[in-house]
Amino acid sequence: MAHPAQPPKEPTVAGLLLAAGGGRRLGGRPKALLTHRGRPLVEHAVRVLREGGCAPVHVVLGAAADRVRKEADLSGCVLVDNPDWEEGMGSSLRAGLESLSVTAADAALVSLVDQPGIGAEAVARVRAAYGSRQSLAAASYGGERGHPVLFGAGRWQEITASAVGDRGARAYLREHESSLALIECGDVAEAYDIDTAEDLAHLE
Repeated sequence: MAHPAQPPKEPTVAGLLLAAGGGRRLGGRPKALLTHRGRPLVEHAVRVLREGGCAPVHVVLGAAADRVRKEADLSGCVLVDNPDWEEGMGSSLRAGLESLSVTAADAALVSLVDQPGIGAEAVARVRAAYGSRQSLAAASYGGERGHPVLFGAGRWQEITASAVGDRGARAYLREHESSLALIECGDVAEAYDIDTAEDLAHLE
């Protein structure tokens, strides 16, 4: 008797939240702890990843990491300390991908804590672009590449090697533009950053 074909395994797309920033232009207030809808911003960002279908969720902490651990409810997340967070986003991306490299995740979907205008719908769209461990996809807004970004696990080593300073994966994405799927999300999300005191108006 023929065995029924196994249904294809659902890929494991982990959420990787970069939440280490010190909010230099916000008077040194760590971005993870800015208040949004009555709770720390980092909790909102984790929920967005989960609702968009990402699991597990790894959160890279840096500025005021001890306070973030105490004040934010990050239960169920893997918390990754980045002692070099002041070097910029590249060091957080490296720390996060290294923490995921010992898991069985097939891809990482990377989001930034200071972009509350990007919700679960945009996350789910980019997550759905996963095709293989070589997948490379990013949300775009009016044709401009933004976050979240999806990196298949087969690319993590090269990305980790190239992630320096505040550039994160920018150089890698430029070099591999021909393989990068841009997923338009401008109709469901807004890609502003919370960087300056004026930007705080976006928080609720």
